[in-house]
Amino acid sequence: MPHLYRAPGPQEPSTPKDARITHSSGQSFEELRRACLQKGVLFEDPDFPADGSSLFYSERPQIPFVWKRPGEIVQNPEFILGGATRTDICQGELGDCWLLAAIASLTLNEKALARVVPQDQSFGPGYAGIFHFQFWQHSEWLDVVIDDRLPTFRDRLVFLHSAEHNEFWSALLEKAYAKLNGSYEALKGGSAIEAMEDFTGGVAETFTTREAPGNFYEILEKALKRGSLVGCSIDIRNAAESEARTPFGLIKGHAYTVTGVDQVNVRGQKVELIRVRNPWGQVEWTGSWSDSSSEWRSVGPAEQKRLCHTALDDGEFWMAFGDFRAHFDKVEVCSLTPDALEEDAVHKWEVTVHQGSWVRGSTAGGCRNFLDTFWTNPQIKLSLTEKDEGQEECTFLVALMQKDRRKLKRFGANVLTIGYAIYQCPGQEGHLNKDFFRYHASQARSKTFINLREVSDRFRLPPGDYILIPSTFEPHQEADFCLRIFSEKKAITRDMDGSVDIDLPEPPKPTAPGRETEEERQFQTLFEQVAGEDMEVTAEELKYVLNAVLQKKKDIKFKELSLISCKNIISLMDTSGNGKLEFSEFKVFWDKLKKWMSLFLQFDADRSGTMSSYELRNALKAAGFQLSSPLLQLIVLRYTDLELQLCFDDFLNCLVRLENASRVFQALSTKNKEFIHLNINEFIILTMNI
Repeated sequence: MPHLYRAPGPQEPSTPKDARITHSSGQSFEELRRACLQKGVLFEDPDFPADGSSLFYSERPQIPFVWKRPGEIVQNPEFILGGATRTDICQGELGDCWLLAAIASLTLNEKALARVVPQDQSFGPGYAGIFHFQFWQHSEWLDVVIDDRLPTFRDRLVFLHSAEHNEFWSALLEKAYAKLNGSYEALKGGSAIEAMEDFTGGVAETFTTREAPGNFYEILEKALKRGSLVGCSIDIRNAAESEARTPFGLIKGHAYTVTGVDQVNVRGQKVELIRVRNPWGQVEWTGSWSDSSSEWRSVGPAEQKRLCHTALDDGEFWMAFGDFRAHFDKVEVCSLTPDALEEDAVHKWEVTVHQGSWVRGSTAGGCRNFLDTFWTNPQIKLSLTEKDEGQEECTFLVALMQKDRRKLKRFGANVLTIGYAIYQCPGQEGHLNKDFFRYHASQARSKTFINLREVSDRFRLPPGDYILIPSTFEPHQEADFCLRIFSEKKAITRDMDGSVDIDLPEPPKPTAPGRETEEERQFQTLFEQVAGEDMEVTAEELKYVLNAVLQKKKDIKFKELSLISCKNIISLMDTSGNGKLEFSEFKVFWDKLKKWMSLFLQFDADRSGTMSSYELRNALKAAGFQLSSPLLQLIVLRYTDLELQLCFDDFLNCLVRLENASRVFQALSTKNKEFIHLNINEFIILTMNI
């Protein structure tokens, strides 16, 4: 028989714990169904209502849709009829052939199918108009609940449907996946590998047929035996070629499923064949070894039966493997374990997951082409400690996935062009700066930066420490990402932008009496004039003093210090707690201010009076604050303008608040260590949100 994903062993998907409940009620599928049965009502899902908002977000339906339950469409609806098979997947009026190709592939792996399509539901006893499906998303399984109202026109399903009109599992699965992504329209256009990963939690690898290795047939044979999901497609050069038919009946820009590989003996010679399915359920290959081709006359009836050969126009066909490589451009393989494509021995792969974000102004630095900002991207340290068995290098696979872009399509988001680079770690701790990347080349990188949901590649490097930098191609582009690292041996990973200690600078000591500079004597005169007899200034008076002095400085451009900055300064420096600043306290602050002005000038490269947010990490580090990425992102959001620039007042206010929060944290943690359960970065984030 052809290889149909039924071999025992590594085909099994991981068995995660119970999937996370996603319904807004917080109730599980069983709880919701039980409540409906007790009330004697059919479930109606408020999270995905049976109206236009669940269908489209940018257009109006061209036909009047009517939402109906299966029992309103046919007399005897069945959830699954005679087993869930690839013939149950027929495309409707939605451009989601990529999803259908993945579902067809899923039906060939019984254990993976049972995970996505739970068997505890039907239209028989216990029916309450509610169904559920499970999908993998960014390293966790989600349980998605839906009602069974489906869009119809003239009592026929408009979108995905089964060849059997009273079978509904595939249509309901499509609805659940549409809910996961926000609407049916969100499913238009995509890559089969995306849904394959969501059905398995597996790892994707893409092959270009013309550049595939010489043992490509064996690779696909092994993948199918081990339960991998396999899809293929023909590239298009422009939009006009989309769904254009080739002279041999193949559709360009269309997602197909690879459903089997096998060999036949023809006149004493073995011929390698591959079986492919069109999710339309029709329109097939018309070349050699097609359904009605003359080649089948050389194959006996028993052999044809073994290969499940029929002459039906059902969308599934055989073709010679050589023709397959010549006519198809891309093959996508979703493996349940990374070793599915490798040698016969099955390994237990280690996997680590990092969740992160590219945030405009702080961690969205773009690729290495943009040196000034590239270094600001998230940096993950990867320690390869053990060589592969009998090898001098370590094997690992890196998969970078951008999150929720399909769900965000309704808000104008597109799939970003992403990739990553891997550098030898120089041995220092902390975030690597711009100069490191100016003078060091990468040791490895993704094959390309491409606008796919996930980019993955396999590498072999000597044991050692490396820095992995995921990024978008262009800077300033925002997205959340999930980075998975699979390794044959235990690899240690650490986020270089995680929680780090803040080295709080010691307060400067006031100048000894009799050694004041001329500048300080002028300050004192002005301070005395403003302060009055008590020799203390309020925030309003401090604002006047500082602006009067700073206006005379020619080397720094700024408008004026704000009242809020002056209130924060008093909060930092006021030791008596009366809300005012004495001259001795002011002198200590002035020493700080001079240092901070010097730093601002150092990082205001063009002397514009503003500092780029991408330089803020270095400026704060020079001031004694090494911040985690979440805290840096919060500061950028709070203190920069629309062009991601900070003026001196913003920079000063930021520094004052950071130092104030740091001192409060240290005081609290010193007095009562049980009181503080946060690290210093988390504490500052909390206080800066107040």
